[in-house]
Amino acid sequence: MSSPKNKPGRNPAESHRQESAQLLIFNFLLILTLLTIWLFKHRRVRFLHETGGAMFYGLIMGLILRYAIPSPDPENSIVHSCENVTTSPGTLLLNVTDRLYEYEFKREIAKHNANNRQGNEILRKVTFDSEIFFNVLLPPIIFYAGYSLKKRQFFRNLGSILTYAFIGTAISCIVIGGIMYGFVTAMVNLGQLNKRDFYFTDCLLFGALISATDPVTVLAIFHELDVDVQLYTLLFGESVLNDAVAIVLTYSISIYSPTDNPDTFDAAAFFKSVGNFVWIFAGSFAMGSAYGVVTALLTKFTKLCEFPMLETGIFFLLSWSAFLSAEASGLTGIVAVLFCGITQAHYTYNNLSDEGKMRTKQLFEFMNFMAENFIFCYMGVALFTYQNHIFNALFIFGAFIAIFVARACNIYPLSFLLNLRRRRKIPWNFQHMMMFAGLRGAIAFALAIRDTDSKPKQMMFTTTLLIVFFTVWVFGGGTTQMLTWLHIRVGVNPDDELNRESVCVNSGSQQEVSNTKAESAWLFRIWYNFDHKYLKPALTHSGPPLTTTLPAWCGPIAKLLTSPQAYQDRQKEDDTDYIINNDELSMYYEDKAVPASSSGEEPGKNIPNQEQPGDKDIFHEG
Repeated sequence: MSSPKNKPGRNPAESHRQESAQLLIFNFLLILTLLTIWLFKHRRVRFLHETGGAMFYGLIMGLILRYAIPSPDPENSIVHSCENVTTSPGTLLLNVTDRLYEYEFKREIAKHNANNRQGNEILRKVTFDSEIFFNVLLPPIIFYAGYSLKKRQFFRNLGSILTYAFIGTAISCIVIGGIMYGFVTAMVNLGQLNKRDFYFTDCLLFGALISATDPVTVLAIFHELDVDVQLYTLLFGESVLNDAVAIVLTYSISIYSPTDNPDTFDAAAFFKSVGNFVWIFAGSFAMGSAYGVVTALLTKFTKLCEFPMLETGIFFLLSWSAFLSAEASGLTGIVAVLFCGITQAHYTYNNLSDEGKMRTKQLFEFMNFMAENFIFCYMGVALFTYQNHIFNALFIFGAFIAIFVARACNIYPLSFLLNLRRRRKIPWNFQHMMMFAGLRGAIAFALAIRDTDSKPKQMMFTTTLLIVFFTVWVFGGGTTQMLTWLHIRVGVNPDDELNRESVCVNSGSQQEVSNTKAESAWLFRIWYNFDHKYLKPALTHSGPPLTTTLPAWCGPIAKLLTSPQAYQDRQKEDDTDYIINNDELSMYYEDKAVPASSSGEEPGKNIPNQEQPGDKDIFHEG
């Protein structure tokens, strides 16, 4: 019988104790963060957001774990040579004194990091598997972003948001990639890098992952101060879609593989990557929307609303299934769960019981809050406990320059082009604030930590972590001062703002109404009409009956999908419970239904007095 000292592997009891200690560490970090958040809110402290505080506490804990806890097993730091193994197998069968053991590949460790801290089991355990971030922590954050989207303002600025999210992210990726390639070339000339360590595609990959903005700190302060609605919508909408674009773009660049020299341009590989980007984004969008539609139909044609607990459970599981199905199909679950959240908010939410609405909203709000703070705590811990950091001053300096230049190349030129068509221009102070609010956060960190198997990826991860620290602490902490310096309105009531715009529209000339209609709905008008006539009646209990909108030969399907409640509410012209609540778009729809007569009647004159679009009570209903 062998002695305990010679037993292979780890002691199960000791391993369990260390895992419990690991969870206890992060549990106490979250408790400390929550108490600090309460103190900051109580004292109205705005120079440091809760995410910055979480990173600070994580930093202190990582420092303690790194230097204060000795290695419990010095033998784990011994490096053994295996000259016969020339590859990196996922599973390694090792014959030790005629006994066969199985070992799994975990990660590559840089030689300069192979010191006694590798033997510290606690440090290894607090380094989470990157898949935990993508499969457990990020889905509730992204879903809540779509589920809580202010859809009225979002769709009114849809064209601008899509421009910033798609074209702006592509510009940012290319600019950062180009600048970083210049710095990498300088590092090769200085002998800091091997020429074959870093290719141009690696620089573009870094540009894609670091282009994922996460202005959670700025948006939280915007919400507390009631900043101008248009600025909040542009920044929030851009950050939501920008995350999805950056994730798909990162994957598309990672599969770009020229047949010859990686530094040369290969047209076939380029178009293959572009095709993959379009396919993955469109497929993920369709997957997430499909799960949202299935959930809407299920909640509409069943009596789940009588059992709010079951209703909430089905809602949660189908939403998470959108993410898992997309990942299992080779698509991007983050994009799928984002559009699933938007679809759930647009259709399914209105089929839920009052208790179900409250439960789903609070559930995902809580999950988003805890997951976000956990990730920022882990960032602070990882700065000292992660075992493969590569700090290169020149690369880090180039990255900071690149993200500022790329953000400027994104915001200012695109805002100029958008203002050529927008009736309500994006002023200079808004543009400066959007430039300032380009913080990096959870998405960039998760993309960087997902692949750290090579020296370039490890250098990218270390640099990304430093950029997140700097932007959250410096830019996030300076948000209030920047709002004052740029003279941006605060204390704006969104309802009063919409009421003022409604009065302007109702009292303005017909030409002004047409201009506003073209501005707010040119991209959305066709979709809105289709949604109002067909999708809402089919997926919810509201809207005109499908028997009045579908062709006669679709009669059986129309009767099957139309809710009895739709016939009862047939006389109601307003659409207050859905995407656009009595804004210009719904007014124009009503005016179209009651056209002006040839005798010169004004549009909307024949609408009953209690249903006039300008009526304050109806305007604020819902």
